[in-house]
Amino acid sequence: QVQLVESGGGLVQPGGSLRLSCAASGSIYRINSMAWYCQAPGKQRELVASTITDGSANYADSVKGRFTISRDSAKNMVFLQMNNLKPEDAAVYYCNAQIRPTFDSGYRNLWGQGTQVTVSS
Repeated sequence: QVQLVESGGGLVQPGGSLRLSCAASGSIYRINSMAWYCQAPGKQRELVASTITDGSANYADSVKGRFTISRDSAKNMVFLQMNNLKPEDAAVYYCNAQIRPTFDSGYRNLWGQGTQVTVSS
């Protein structure tokens, strides 16, 4: 059983920072992409940032220059450093990963349980 567990959400004032963490555990042979998505009330889940094995990253236009995604492949972890947070960044943030549990299995698209980020004064 492979699972993703996020941590690091919370309440922060506008202009503040948070660092989200996501750890993959269980039977893991290989991880391809890892990403962060967010979902605000009444809205669809949307991509915030993603990274693949070579370390390259993609960001939503709304977070470019403020958020940074990073990855610790040795620990099967992905992070999201969020700076200069705005009220519109408030959402539940979900970790996503493409994980291959064993050498003879295909990749599975997995989600974490989500962590709440609230930006308010």
